[in-house]
Amino acid sequence: MEHGDGTGVDAGALGKLPSGVALSWGIVKQSRRGPKGELSIKKIVDAAIEIADRDGLAAVSMSRVAQSLGFTTMSLYRYITSKDDLLTLMQDAVCDIPIPPEEAGKPWREEMKEYVWACVGVFRDHSWYGDISIKSVPLTPGNLQVVDWMLRIMRDFPLNDFEKMSFLLLISSYSRACGLIMRDVIRAEKEGISHEAFSGVGFGDALKQLVTRERFPDLYPILMSGAYTDEADNPINNDLEFGLERILDGIEHYLQQKQSAASK
Repeated sequence: MEHGDGTGVDAGALGKLPSGVALSWGIVKQSRRGPKGELSIKKIVDAAIEIADRDGLAAVSMSRVAQSLGFTTMSLYRYITSKDDLLTLMQDAVCDIPIPPEEAGKPWREEMKEYVWACVGVFRDHSWYGDISIKSVPLTPGNLQVVDWMLRIMRDFPLNDFEKMSFLLLISSYSRACGLIMRDVIRAEKEGISHEAFSGVGFGDALKQLVTRERFPDLYPILMSGAYTDEADNPINNDLEFGLERILDGIEHYLQQKQSAASK
């Protein structure tokens, strides 16, 4: 057996991959059993995603997915042997997002912003995605394609591999945090909670009676200004975009320090 780059493949190493990951790479041969081969891993995963998008992750079960496709639960197990594997494949599928082509001369800050908001979009469009706990570094092809995108942006940075991976973690973590906030805003709106209530508008007067300068010396002036409950004009506009710009400022400063040290 050979790898795509012509090198030999260590079957023993591949055998150590979790079964769901192996399925995502097509390492496990798909079953041909079943009614006329009408089922496929993709059909099963697409059906599960549709259920999760509509009714939440708790609604996803092998039996529910099978029922939506018009097959028995045992038919699904010929293709995907556990719900955990199904969740892995669902995660990988929604990470298969469009990657913008390389553009010569495009500012790296703009590219990183595109990366962040594309990642946020996964959490926004698939609210269940953040409900699945992280169990390892990304291992599936869809997820790794997104990782590769971020590393492409940093290709010519004067950084070692560990520095690049640390920045990848930093930017991806911020993307996840922003994505979860947007997800929760959308969930709150579906539950009938207004955007104003979510951001604290209207609760300022009550909090001003409860929050004292003595007990909350640093929160108190922020609350009194109206900034905490979003009841004052915000000069920085979008808080999430502002935070991202400050992270990018930090990365830019670090790069300048590295370049300065290298030129000495």
